[in-house]
Amino acid sequence: MKTTLITASLAASILALTACKKSRTPAGGESTITLLNVSYDPTREFYVEINEAFKKQWQAANGGTLEIKQSHGGSGKQARSVLDGLEADVVTLALAGDIDMLHKVANLLAADWQTKLPDNSAPYTSTIVFVVRKGNPKALKDWGDLVNPGVQVITPNPKTSGGARWNYLAAWAWAEKTFSKDEGKVLDYMTRLFDNVPVLDTGARGATTTFAQRKIGDVFLSWENEAYLIEKEFPGQTEVVYPSLSILAEPPVAVVDKNARKHATTVVAAAYLKFLYSDEAQNIAGNNFYRPRNKDIAKRFVDKLPPLPMVTVDADFGGWAKAQKTHFDDGGTFDQIYSAK
Repeated sequence: MKTTLITASLAASILALTACKKSRTPAGGESTITLLNVSYDPTREFYVEINEAFKKQWQAANGGTLEIKQSHGGSGKQARSVLDGLEADVVTLALAGDIDMLHKVANLLAADWQTKLPDNSAPYTSTIVFVVRKGNPKALKDWGDLVNPGVQVITPNPKTSGGARWNYLAAWAWAEKTFSKDEGKVLDYMTRLFDNVPVLDTGARGATTTFAQRKIGDVFLSWENEAYLIEKEFPGQTEVVYPSLSILAEPPVAVVDKNARKHATTVVAAAYLKFLYSDEAQNIAGNNFYRPRNKDIAKRFVDKLPPLPMVTVDADFGGWAKAQKTHFDDGGTFDQIYSAK
């Protein structure tokens, strides 16, 4: 993972783009099929395992050779890369709004893409937690502690990172609850929070590198799965803290229909995403610290992925379209509080 942590997402995208320009062969036809999965930052290790498991299943049933390429970076940046010509067969991004953009801007997939698979096409979930230094020397236990003087908070840029948008909305939800939805007080809290952010990386993995390898910051606002990967990679150096309130993160997946038709990979691309709901893949998700959708399988991981109060984007923010416009579009609340810095 150390090598992976410092791999530049741009280099990964270039390699993936080169790979996807190579000759493709149709499913059920020639001997080799190449599939490109364009994903967000913290899924690298997860999809390495998923790809190997799916390849074995697919090749046993269909013969031939299946190659699955991966590209990783900040979710919003990855979506823009697809719009700019990165020919993804499937996207597995951090939030629905980034996939919606592929339809709205370039009609690369259908408007109803979320209806193609169960659970709004989100086969696993996650949440946002705190990663602190061993012993938690700044005693950071909840969102209110993050605005204390002298606390450095590491989070990516909400303009480019899906994980950062989940971070932002989780903090906003806590502030709304704490300050009885007094928007002035909520904005003041968010301004003070980002006053404590020394650097905004473009994606979650870059922020992980800043915190874990460069040792900048007292607390990292992290995907739950990334938090435990840090613990595994840097044993004895960090701890995971669950705040009093977080957010249900639902990273969605979709076939990029236009590209899959062009590459004659529609059948294998659809099977690949359907596989994510299988018992085998759900166990791989849990072992990689994602929360399985399968309730029976999720019970096996409850000790390391404990329940906690969570808000949702649909119920508490009016869905991603509204949340994006309110908070992250130009002139939204993030621009308001960050320009003040």
